[in-house]
Amino acid sequence: MKVKKQYIDVEIDKLTNSIEDRITGDVFNTEVVRLQAGDKRQIKKADWSFDWQKELLNANREVYKLVIVDNESMIQGLISFTKMTDHIFMHLIESASFNKGKGKVYLGVPANLVAFVCKISFDMGFDGYMAFDAKTKLIQHYQESLGATYFRGTRMIVETRAAINLINRYFNK
Repeated sequence: MKVKKQYIDVEIDKLTNSIEDRITGDVFNTEVVRLQAGDKRQIKKADWSFDWQKELLNANREVYKLVIVDNESMIQGLISFTKMTDHIFMHLIESASFNKGKGKVYLGVPANLVAFVCKISFDMGFDGYMAFDAKTKLIQHYQESLGATYFRGTRMIVETRAAINLINRYFNK
């Protein structure tokens, strides 16, 4: 069975220090928490572009949710990745439907999740390295917003220096 290649297609709207209310500028502390089987009821298919239920069932992947501290029931974004032998590979990343488009509630959700994966990479001894496949039209965007490096094809990597920059922004409070 051939697995369909998935491309990262999320806008890095702003590098914030957490997540930021788009209208007021108020900043809310967040935490990234492992998604558990019991959390399935929080993920309604109509609210997400990807099938996160299926992603959660994939034994090779870890799925995490971004939530505001003291409000774990409201998922701001989701990310799925695999620990490889020398880096982390990001499969999917998505902001909640209310954090997409011109009327989004919060800025900084995708970058917060990417910074988390870079932190996991350091924790695993991979020096912050993570990789993902980007939609072609977003390669330059990820270079500019995340400091990601183009590798080949659609593959991009976040190397140590860029990972440190993201981690320092989101996790050194």
